[in-house]
Amino acid sequence: MKFGELTGRAGRETGHRAIDGVIDLDLSASPQNYELWLHYQNNWTPGLNDEIDELLSDDGHLDEKCSETLYDKYFNSSRLSAHVAQTGARLATELTAALHALNLAGSRTEEFNDCLDSAASELREEQIDSSRLIDIVTTLSRATHEMSEQNSELTRKLEESSSEINELRTHLESIRTESLTDSLTGIANRKQFDNMLRFRIQESRSLNYPLSLAICDIDHFKGFNDAWGHQTGDQVIRFVAATLDRLALKDHLVARYGGEEFVIIMPRVTINDAIPTLERMRRAIEVKKLKRKSTGDCLGNVTISMGVTELLKSDSSSTFIRRADEHLYAAKRSGRNRVVSDHPARSAA
Repeated sequence: MKFGELTGRAGRETGHRAIDGVIDLDLSASPQNYELWLHYQNNWTPGLNDEIDELLSDDGHLDEKCSETLYDKYFNSSRLSAHVAQTGARLATELTAALHALNLAGSRTEEFNDCLDSAASELREEQIDSSRLIDIVTTLSRATHEMSEQNSELTRKLEESSSEINELRTHLESIRTESLTDSLTGIANRKQFDNMLRFRIQESRSLNYPLSLAICDIDHFKGFNDAWGHQTGDQVIRFVAATLDRLALKDHLVARYGGEEFVIIMPRVTINDAIPTLERMRRAIEVKKLKRKSTGDCLGNVTISMGVTELLKSDSSSTFIRRADEHLYAAKRSGRNRVVSDHPARSAA
């Protein structure tokens, strides 16, 4: 996704094209259909494009039901919310059962204590015959046995609940990870990028640390898709994502912003220190000769263009991103396969 496509004149034209696409297909002018068509017309979500192209090739028509299905698959978080709600309900059930078992055990413990107190009181009496003594001992034996069985049952129930709760906790963590991860590449998605960028900007200002942001775009990516198809294009995207993620520092965040575009948040890194890291990434991608997995055909070399900037005191998130995006476009205009920064003299190719 190109950041510049969503602002100014270009943003207005992009929005108008999406609305025209919705109207041309006789779809309702809903926010969902607008978002769906915005992604389709700009090829921001290749998997979505493949499905729409296939549907349109049949009869040139896309109805509301198909549109809702596609939106739910690619954008809607309702399924994720349903998973969370279901897991929460199961967790509440398990906790209720565990509390019930503990309350019941507490009630029976009180009964056992009453039995012991009663027996102790009778045993203090000076006159007690042997038959009564036998009755008391028998009662205590029975109560002790019941208490032992109750403790065993309580232990079993609590172990079961503990196991189920641990499983649910793992499931919730999996859901959380899924909601913050790009499904194609396995790296962070746009949502995680947005959250982390806000946090890092706040951290940078409160602790007076430098913060750099890079935006990367695969050069001539449309050519790969046109020549080899979307599956091979996905292979290229995964390769670039994996390389960026592997060469990033441990506390840096590499995210897929959309399509063939990536962002890298680099905390505690100045622009001067960011450039060598980005150059290592660029060169590692440039020298790799890719082969098509399905046929073994040589795809040649892939290159990326990168723009990087350092946070200013006057920056908002949007101006910070926009400046990195402007440097990315400068890299594209000056020949691609290079890093352009706030300081052109220090940029590299």
